[in-house]
Amino acid sequence: MTASLPVSGLTSSSGAGFPAVQHQPQRSGHRPLAVAAVPALRLVAQSEGLLQIHTAPFRGSFGAVLSQALRSAGLGSRVLVTQFLKGGVDQGLGSSVWLCGRLQWLRPGVPGCLSEPAAHQGLELLEAVRQVWAFSREQLLSGAVDLMVLDELGLAVELGYIDQAEVLATLERRPAHLDVILTGPAMTPELMAMADQVTQLRRGL
Repeated sequence: MTASLPVSGLTSSSGAGFPAVQHQPQRSGHRPLAVAAVPALRLVAQSEGLLQIHTAPFRGSFGAVLSQALRSAGLGSRVLVTQFLKGGVDQGLGSSVWLCGRLQWLRPGVPGCLSEPAAHQGLELLEAVRQVWAFSREQLLSGAVDLMVLDELGLAVELGYIDQAEVLATLERRPAHLDVILTGPAMTPELMAMADQVTQLRRGL
């Protein structure tokens, strides 16, 4: 014997979750037919931030990440973008640029871009870079932002402007919600090993 189940005839007995079984009202001469309920799909919030690395030997990794940061700020996220070795635009802690009302763009107060090892620089330039790192580190550990972009952090470590042990310890202690993106041409093996995701840009062969 074949029984048909009109959709309008289904009833549910909801409990704490979803009903385990839905029943067709019993008709004369028919056995009750049980139909297993299908649980509703639910989106699970991603509460843990990622440590991402975008690197390229030709310094081409920052532009795409900056676009992502601007989009995040436009959608309401708090964003800090720090460029450790870029200068020449009269910035520094007291003159950072704000974009979209929520994105703070910070550079050290130095007259030009830094490419020489820290040992070849004067104390004033070293202090300018370290002030920017100290501010970024404080913002990271306090969870004051949702997304942090640290441009040329690996190169600043490699050239001796920032201590690598302090950088690694800081990244290990970052709040769970915070997304951190490292960009630049140089990334130490220790930073690469910490990353949840690595994107490497290469020129076409």
